[in-house]
Amino acid sequence: MGTKSVMARASEAAVDIVRGIGPDEFGGSTPCPELNVGALLNHLIFWTSVRGHAAGLKQPPQARADEVAEGHDFVAERDWAEVYAARSAATATVWSDPQAWAGEAALTGSGRMPARFIGGIVLGEWLLHGWDLAVATGQKLNVDEELASVLYEDIAGKAETARQYGVFGTEVIVPATAPLFDRALGLAGRDPSWKRRT
Repeated sequence: MGTKSVMARASEAAVDIVRGIGPDEFGGSTPCPELNVGALLNHLIFWTSVRGHAAGLKQPPQARADEVAEGHDFVAERDWAEVYAARSAATATVWSDPQAWAGEAALTGSGRMPARFIGGIVLGEWLLHGWDLAVATGQKLNVDEELASVLYEDIAGKAETARQYGVFGTEVIVPATAPLFDRALGLAGRDPSWKRRT
């Protein structure tokens, strides 16, 4: 995990979905009950282009004076989608360096963790929240078999811990014959058949 190919493709998949979302969809529901589309976009942008980037560089959270805080309204800014596309690509580039996956890093102010664990979180942000936003706005996330396999392996290794901390919801049982990405969604507490309210 952590190869340039995988991280770059995960970023691109999420960016494709983000580019397809208009302001009229910001109030729509998502598979994350506490977040509408606009709030989930801001969450994705913050964790994959601000904190995820800093963590890959082994910088402590909020090390830079100009870093925005969680809760910042990125989607209110001009050309926000294209700004995100560039920043997300920069994060993918950082995590393409094997050094990003070595040692420890910090994603939040609660302490340092193995960098491989944090890299998996960044991957999951792109693909899980990318999927959340895709189904919430009538799009389809482009996840190939390699991406699905890497994501599934990462989620399977930490799903129970993530559930204990409220990061993932209750596992959704998905048939063993279902596509691997659907099974990854189920492990992460998502229903692959979720439909947006019309």
